[in-house]
Amino acid sequence: MFLRGARKRALKETSELESSDSDLLKKVHNVSNQEDKEIEPVEKATLNVNTPDLSKENMPLTIPPIPSQCEASYGAKLISTLKEPGWKSALMDEFQKPYMQNVFKVLEAEEKKGVKVFPPRDLIFNAFNLTPFNEVKVVLLGQDPYHNDRQAHGLCFSVQQGVPPPRSLINIYNELKNDYPDFNIPNHGSLEEWAKQGIFMLNATLTVEAHKANSHSGIGWQKFTDAVIKILNTQRDGIVFLLWGGFAHKKEALVDKKKHAIIKNAHPSPLSYRHFKGCKCFSKVNKLLIEFKKEPINWSLS
Repeated sequence: MFLRGARKRALKETSELESSDSDLLKKVHNVSNQEDKEIEPVEKATLNVNTPDLSKENMPLTIPPIPSQCEASYGAKLISTLKEPGWKSALMDEFQKPYMQNVFKVLEAEEKKGVKVFPPRDLIFNAFNLTPFNEVKVVLLGQDPYHNDRQAHGLCFSVQQGVPPPRSLINIYNELKNDYPDFNIPNHGSLEEWAKQGIFMLNATLTVEAHKANSHSGIGWQKFTDAVIKILNTQRDGIVFLLWGGFAHKKEALVDKKKHAIIKNAHPSPLSYRHFKGCKCFSKVNKLLIEFKKEPINWSLS
């Protein structure tokens, strides 16, 4: 009996102990869960504090897309050759227009193919650089650059030093001699001295493929040079427009005759020289410049 009672008491104590241990484990587990719940927000808060702000203001800078090869290479390089500030300011919007992008693409494509184009790229805007926008007194309009080697240098009717004058230019010299008997016909064909006095010598088309007359007349240049004439017409006063030949005569429609003057003559080419001869357009230009209270042109060439 004694042993049986002792065994019952031992089993009861063991059961109570196990129950007590179980309760303790439950409490520890509950405390652990509660600590986890309490700690979790703290961990999240810490993460939130350390997470970088990815708002637009703090986003890394993005590099803009690189311009197309045409704009970045040929177009940009060609525009950079236009140094005269007045012209550059007046024409910058025009350079951005789609038709001018087409001009750049055509010229770039020909350059890549090795096609020879005149004048050289650095002389395409030579007339603009030699005759500043605010100093233009006379506009002499040509049609197409000379297309033989070493001739064209960005001024209509003019050729580079050391190149024999073409027939049209010889006829110009002859008429100058007729108009001003003391004019000495030079042994060269460069008219840069006229450009520096305010004669803007503009070809309607600014480039040409070697030995192919009018080969670039349809790529967009004539739209550009029409815009040039319109800008001069609206932003300047008292300019004399010297238009030789039927092609140039069409540009009369772009000029306000109330603000400017126009002289129209035949073209000095051998085919029409008989109509050009005796026109005395050079003295007429100076007479009009004096009326506009501007310095007349010294037509002499050294």
